[in-house]
Amino acid sequence: RAAELRDELLFQQPENTHLGECPICMLPLSLDLKIVLICCGKLICNGCAHANQVREEEASLDPFYRKPAPSRCPICQESLKFTPDELEKFKMTRIQMKDPVAMNQKGVEQYGKGDYSGAFEYYTKAADLGDAGAHYSLAVLYRDGHGVQKDKQKEIHHLELAAIGGHPFARYDLGCEEWDNNDWDNNDNAERALKHWIISAALGDDRPI
Repeated sequence: RAAELRDELLFQQPENTHLGECPICMLPLSLDLKIVLICCGKLICNGCAHANQVREEEASLDPFYRKPAPSRCPICQESLKFTPDELEKFKMTRIQMKDPVAMNQKGVEQYGKGDYSGAFEYYTKAADLGDAGAHYSLAVLYRDGHGVQKDKQKEIHHLELAAIGGHPFARYDLGCEEWDNNDWDNNDNAERALKHWIISAALGDDRPI
């Protein structure tokens, strides 16, 4: 019965991806077109970021006034003109406030530097707070053996938690796992793979198509 309940939870169709909605326009955030506001830990869409930039440019009354990003956060109105030290201070403040978005971003930063142990630490903290993106990143670490020993069971565990949280790439990977392990005499795993891929495609991932 526990396995049945787990599957019911696993195969529910989420309303949105793990990114949720833009807090300004309330439209679902795109998988690849989004901006992280370090000052307040919010994700907004590129369209709202651009609209904020245009608004501030128009308010300057200078037709030649141009800058690559809005000078103030459209959510908290904090200045977005950071020195590298100020930016790092903002990040660490958000992390100390147990902001899973900031923790996950710090994990991404450490991963990019090749510090896989540091990435694992921050991903784990964010995942413990329910961040689906962090669960997916942990699955990748366990798959590749970066900063941890390769562990297929833990990889699948984090993929499933990420998928439940609405992560389309985790869904796709779970579908691939089911397909690779299919028993072609009864096709049970193939059916599960298709369920995963259908949900992944509905959440915006093009690969299942």
